[in-house]
Amino acid sequence: MSDDVLLAFLVTLAAGLATGIGSAIAFLAKSTNRVFLSVSLGFSAGVMIYVSFVEILPKSLDRLVVAEGSTTGFIWMTAGFLAGMVLMAVVDRVIPSFGHPHEPMPVEMVGNRAARGEYLQQGSLKRMGVFTALAIAIHNFPEGLATFLVLLEDPTVGIAIAVAIAIHNIPEGIAVSVPLYYDTGKRGKAFLYSLGSGLAEPVGAIIGYLVLRPFLTDTWLGAIFAGVAGVMVFISLDELLPTARAYGRPHLSIYGMMGGMAVMALSLVLFRL
Repeated sequence: MSDDVLLAFLVTLAAGLATGIGSAIAFLAKSTNRVFLSVSLGFSAGVMIYVSFVEILPKSLDRLVVAEGSTTGFIWMTAGFLAGMVLMAVVDRVIPSFGHPHEPMPVEMVGNRAARGEYLQQGSLKRMGVFTALAIAIHNFPEGLATFLVLLEDPTVGIAIAVAIAIHNIPEGIAVSVPLYYDTGKRGKAFLYSLGSGLAEPVGAIIGYLVLRPFLTDTWLGAIFAGVAGVMVFISLDELLPTARAYGRPHLSIYGMMGGMAVMALSLVLFRL
């Protein structure tokens, strides 16, 4: 395994294991800082949207134009971008609604007896936690591959995306661990389920890379990077921003998004100096 592949794998692994941070927050904090969570999720969305349109798609187009010509290259890029969005839409579609990893209710349960009581009356918390872990694992598989491929192509941009993914994995960890903990009373078991759901990201990275490696011509690599941009944009618009708004006041998520875009833009400028 080359140093570049090893670095990409380790960074993707770290991003996936951020679900454990969310689990720890759920156990250690008496209440969840909703303002911080809202701004952070918005920040993460800003990073991913900005880098998708400013860095990933242009690089995809450059590679495709060289390989296929301007018109055909543009068509390949557009098809790849839309395919990435469709992939994530399909993944979301197959996830049961009760197991969706971005519902805000589990966070409300932290330190809130009334909210926990309502949830207990709705059915088995253990079943909900297990299915949430499974849903997040399915969801994280393509995210891990996207992060891994970007890290291989451009480590600077890839690390920024990995940080954004890690931020958005924190509430996922909360969503898994809280219902399991309040059903079983076992922090260790809830933490392991939460951590395990995040491992789908590095697993997705390695399996996807090994499967796709024989097909990584310039044309397919360019199309795959356009697909990565589609995945990132879908995650941001369908998950991060709506969840950020659910956790905080409406404008906080937008301020966070603006901050994420500004920081990403500044970092790209600095790396070009």
